[in-house]
Amino acid sequence: MKQTSKLIKKVTIIALILALAVSALAGCGGEPADDSQGSEEMTTLILGTSADYAPFEFMYPDENGDMVYGGIDIYTAQYIADYMGVELQIENMSFNNLLTSLDKGQFDIVLADIEATPERKELADFTDPYLTELAPQFLVKAENADKYQSYADFEGKTIGAQTATTKLDIVNEIPNVNAVALQSVLDLIKEVSYDKVDAILVDGSVAQQYQATNDNLVALSFEELGNSADVCIAVQKGDPKNLLPKLNEAIAKLTEENKIEEFKAQANELADVWQEVSVPEE
Repeated sequence: MKQTSKLIKKVTIIALILALAVSALAGCGGEPADDSQGSEEMTTLILGTSADYAPFEFMYPDENGDMVYGGIDIYTAQYIADYMGVELQIENMSFNNLLTSLDKGQFDIVLADIEATPERKELADFTDPYLTELAPQFLVKAENADKYQSYADFEGKTIGAQTATTKLDIVNEIPNVNAVALQSVLDLIKEVSYDKVDAILVDGSVAQQYQATNDNLVALSFEELGNSADVCIAVQKGDPKNLLPKLNEAIAKLTEENKIEEFKAQANELADVWQEVSVPEE
């Protein structure tokens, strides 16, 4: 009886050890399968932008009359999506909310003529630069352009700039100037056109674009407005989707092929047809 009892105990212990071993092996073998199921390949690259900032991002009617996106940033994003072998999906939003929405995971990337300032680097990570932007310029009514022969002539004036931009930071630093912040560049254009503000401050390329398409506006540049700035692509802080290596690869190839000049030319060809479409309300 005792020997039988001991034998049963041994058999039971051996059976338990074997069961645990099988379970452990099954667990180890199962982990890669679980990982592969959880790491789905990206098929769509979601771009967040603010399509009221020609020549970088804007909308225009195609040959069917449907409103579509165009601009330097849009063509850059499409180039990158093609390089990655994925579809491009565009989401339009006010510039002021782009990085906040990126942080929430609503977009994969943000292209909106955005500079990687120290403040913005606290909210997002950035790629290598994909283009260099002209220094900011003022836009004023043509009939008032002669009033501004020097930077000091803006003292006591009201100057508009887009909310959450480096241009608004510059305006706020000008002594004895009243700053007006608006979310849309289109609204800023209306403000200066209807004499609600004396001038607005925008990126150099944007000022040049509006001057070229509007005889009533003149772009003014002053040394105090600084030099050119590097423009980058923003991704979610910490790059949880590991996009930066591939994005930087695409930017390097894009730069090698001098594609930005091609994209600028494409955008300029649409200068007569792009329309003033305000960004949707969030």
